[in-house]
Amino acid sequence: MRGIGIYVHIPFCAAKCAYCDFLSFVADADTREHYVNSLLQEIEQWEDRGDFVPTVFFGGGTPSVLPPESIARILNKIREKFAVAPDAEISIECNPGTLDAEKLRIYRQAGINRLSMGLQSADNRELRLLGRIHTWEDFLQNFDLAREAGFDNLNVDLISALPGQTTQSWRATLQKVLKLCPEHLSAYSLMIEEGTPFFEKYGQEAAKKQKGEECRFLPSEEEELRMYHCTSKLLREHGYQRYEISNYALRGKECRHNCGYWERREYKGFGLGAASLMRERRFSNTRRMERYLRGEWDAAEPEVLGIKEQMEETMFLGLRMNRGVDLHAFRERYGIDALRVYGAVIARLQRQGLVYCRGDRLWLSEKGFDVGNYVFSEFLL
Repeated sequence: MRGIGIYVHIPFCAAKCAYCDFLSFVADADTREHYVNSLLQEIEQWEDRGDFVPTVFFGGGTPSVLPPESIARILNKIREKFAVAPDAEISIECNPGTLDAEKLRIYRQAGINRLSMGLQSADNRELRLLGRIHTWEDFLQNFDLAREAGFDNLNVDLISALPGQTTQSWRATLQKVLKLCPEHLSAYSLMIEEGTPFFEKYGQEAAKKQKGEECRFLPSEEEELRMYHCTSKLLREHGYQRYEISNYALRGKECRHNCGYWERREYKGFGLGAASLMRERRFSNTRRMERYLRGEWDAAEPEVLGIKEQMEETMFLGLRMNRGVDLHAFRERYGIDALRVYGAVIARLQRQGLVYCRGDRLWLSEKGFDVGNYVFSEFLL
């Protein structure tokens, strides 16, 4: 049996955040129920090949806005069609203010064993700026409820480099969260994305920032880098290992599902706009809700990935992780030594102090993590 991760997209939110460009929106109860029924049909029609499933991830949107019974129905359907591992990591994203004791009880009963809580900031002023529906106090209440319900694998999502934010205020958020001892932290830098209220408000500043020009509201690139270094240092002091550019975990609590993406393991996505990678074919579902609700799930013909694309992805995805790329596995997979393909690139990056290459392992240096996007681009053939 081949192991594949399963991703389930729930596109609904209680309210759309000002910075978010994800495929998500507010919808009424009838639309949500219709969507769940279509999702169950999509899972049902998947060809039953006895695929072994080590991880399931409910993302969004905000999956926790659905009735918990709907989540349980979806999980039961997945178990009917796939061989879900007894010790599978089953995660669900949830926003503070959308959880209660009964919902958490049903999650546990359904087999969910990991929560990813979207806090973003411990500063109520920053939360209002982001358009979040909750306060720091709401998050604390929901976090405590999750612990009381028996969840011992909690992630907290945070966003740095917010308008008006300083390294000091960012450190204050980290310190508040660390007192709660979550098992995992994801700390991302704010991206100003087109089509969002933030882009209308800060888009011109973001363009100036990219050019190294001074901004009125957004932190400078130097300040953003200080925040990143602050995150790494403070979390390391509290026992968290950075295992990927933006992700930190206590020992053994790395997100197994996300590691599957970075290691290019196969995954199947269900739901509106969900992406899949199966047998070196990449394909996605339609992003149009009216089509999805009619049962027209597929968006287009699959993209067949050639060896060149596979090697590129193996390098720049693998380098996102602390452990880097296994060059022996690269040879086994593609029948060619990575140094024959990328020898000149690796040598140049080594001279620049951005990567280390020892034995059969290639990984980023601390300096390399600071300019990761530049390093990754060097591995595009």
